[in-house]
Amino acid sequence: MIRTTASERGRRPVLTALPTLRNDPFTPPADLYRLNDSGPLHRLVYPDGHLGWLVTGHALSRSVLADPRVSARSETRRLPVRRPGADPFLGTSALPGWFVDMDPPQHTRFRRLLAGHFSARRLAPLRHRIQEIVDAHIATMRNTGAPADLVTAFALPVPSLVICELLGIPAPLHAAFQQHSATVFSLTASARESAAAMSALSDGMTELVRTKRRRPDDDLLSRLMAGDLSDEEVAGTGVFLFAAGHETVSSMIALGVFALLRHTEQRKALQRGPHLADSAVEELLRYLTIFQFGVPRTASQDIDLAGESITAGDSITVSLPAANYDPARFAHGHTMELDRAGSGNLAFGHGLHRCLGHALARLELRIAYTALLQQLPGLRLAVPARDVRPAHESGFYGVRRLPVTW
Repeated sequence: MIRTTASERGRRPVLTALPTLRNDPFTPPADLYRLNDSGPLHRLVYPDGHLGWLVTGHALSRSVLADPRVSARSETRRLPVRRPGADPFLGTSALPGWFVDMDPPQHTRFRRLLAGHFSARRLAPLRHRIQEIVDAHIATMRNTGAPADLVTAFALPVPSLVICELLGIPAPLHAAFQQHSATVFSLTASARESAAAMSALSDGMTELVRTKRRRPDDDLLSRLMAGDLSDEEVAGTGVFLFAAGHETVSSMIALGVFALLRHTEQRKALQRGPHLADSAVEELLRYLTIFQFGVPRTASQDIDLAGESITAGDSITVSLPAANYDPARFAHGHTMELDRAGSGNLAFGHGLHRCLGHALARLELRIAYTALLQQLPGLRLAVPARDVRPAHESGFYGVRRLPVTW
């Protein structure tokens, strides 16, 4: 990490880049979360040269994410890391249905239509189906025999099938949609590649929505069409929910299992006591925080944060990994403690834009971790831990492959 001596406003040292170098495959960059030692707010130079802000403290992160004076609109957003594939989608209006890139009242319109479909009560009937999907993939792993790549055999297909069944996406579309989604979130894809992938996703989902308009079914896309959304908005919402709904959970399953296999005593405690599953999920969400570069926002008016004057138009990045390691909120945050009392992690964000699918993701993770450890009690790495390569090239941190045996 490199710092200059002072900002152009003459206030405090400046981070010339967001710290991204990890010393450990599980914890965020030490140079990132240790920023909390000097306060919750820091100056940051963005890749385009803009001098903005980085929030690392837990309490301040919650405050910023809940502040209506801080905008999520894509028109003014800057990313804290260089990502050429995002260029077609920044500085312009949000794509139809991508409510995550909108402020109220546009955001509110979509959120109200969707919130009821993702409540814990509404998702409860899915528990049995998720268990069936998980059990079937574990059975296939057993029948095929060890070793297996947990990413391709389990972590990727399980959440993909869950979100596809929820939305009503037929099986023949799964593979292509997964490939295009990975390109959209890649840090290495070019602007042309990312735009082409998004176009393919949108075209495929739009055609599916038109088919369901003629022959509706009992799925989320069909139910959304009963509202006041256009086909284009329903399709865009479907693309966003598919992409966000499987990429994140897939990364968490694989990286979480890797962490459990490397923390033997923690894994054994979870195997002995499935009652730890809920707290284990919360701790893994906090400890790993796969949304590795944080949440980009923009001040829509002049505001004061942590004693600093923020000017309208200033970019603000809320570092979820750093907030989840803030010692003021989590004692010994750099260690994994599956029985950690309470949660309060910001892995799913906070405020109006808190991840809509957090209850579904938690349900999938609880079932996946518990089933793997109970049905494959001898689960272990099939290669040395140093040979498991982290996946740095996406906005969602994870592992490329996870060879396991049992």
